[in-house]
Amino acid sequence: MKIACGTDIIKIDRIKDAIEKYNEKFLNCVYTKDEIEYCNTNHKTKYQHFAARFAAKEATFKAMTKIFEDKNVDWQNIEILSSKNGRPKLNIKGKRFERIQSIDLSISHSDEFAVATVVILYE
Repeated sequence: MKIACGTDIIKIDRIKDAIEKYNEKFLNCVYTKDEIEYCNTNHKTKYQHFAARFAAKEATFKAMTKIFEDKNVDWQNIEILSSKNGRPKLNIKGKRFERIQSIDLSISHSDEFAVATVVILYE
């Protein structure tokens, strides 16, 4: 078993600006339907939730560069949802990712920044 990890931090205003400028085009490129629905239900903190998911996807990309030589991973292959207890849950979709055995994700955000760390166990 091998371990890969990735971390990302982003300014929330950067995501807010992208959403306000590109709206549906940006949202549908980066986020899944379920992610958009979840973030939009958190009206006061929706940009923090979008930014945290963006950081989680970036952290996942960084970890995956250690596992896969080609870096063509689609934003839509990575989905960050919340479990019933509120803990973030990372799903990677696609047959190509069968080498991945386990994933752990931690995300956090403040008024200004969102940060995420991903640890992947793989063969």
